[in-house]
Amino acid sequence: MAKRMAPTRGNLVKLQKSMVQAQSGHDLLEQKRQVLMMELVRHIDAAKTLQSDVATVFGEAYNALQMANVSLGIDAVEDIAHSVPMTDEIVVRLRSVMGVEIPDIDEFDCSVKPSYSFLGSTSAMDDAYISFRRVLMTLLKLAEIETSVYRLAVQIRKTHRRVNALEKVVIPTAKAESIFITGALEEGEREDFVRMKIAKGNRQNRQSSSEEERAV
Repeated sequence: MAKRMAPTRGNLVKLQKSMVQAQSGHDLLEQKRQVLMMELVRHIDAAKTLQSDVATVFGEAYNALQMANVSLGIDAVEDIAHSVPMTDEIVVRLRSVMGVEIPDIDEFDCSVKPSYSFLGSTSAMDDAYISFRRVLMTLLKLAEIETSVYRLAVQIRKTHRRVNALEKVVIPTAKAESIFITGALEEGEREDFVRMKIAKGNRQNRQSSSEEERAV
């Protein structure tokens, strides 16, 4: 069992201040948890919409690739693919939601960039190129949402533990200790009052006895 604090007015004042701070912290953490939950729900809804888009975008891309393979041949498509440079258009920004850094990825233009010769290629190859640029953008948005959901969920779990600790341990313990000290101080005041009354009665009795002795 934890050792109780000494029942003094100084300790009572400290406990009362601590309870006010703990309650304020609890309220702020509860607000933070609600904001994070709203943000998490928003990202989950976006993920549901994006997941249906992923299947469509991938289906269109593979169909376009098949058409390019048929019109040019697999080897020619592979050679052209190697001539396409790696993209440097991916820009990731971070925004803070109640202290949680959430990634935001800028969208980029999915149109054809001049990186291979039009001689020896066809419109089917251009369609495949554009389709897979859309796949890349879709995957980036999916990664953005999944990262956001993970970070938000981790922070919500931490905040939930802190709220519970304040709500079920810190604040009740401080209240119980405050009640104990208040009761002990009141009991001490009652004892002091009784002692004063007894002392006053004894003094009055002595005075009465002295007066009677002088009268005799």
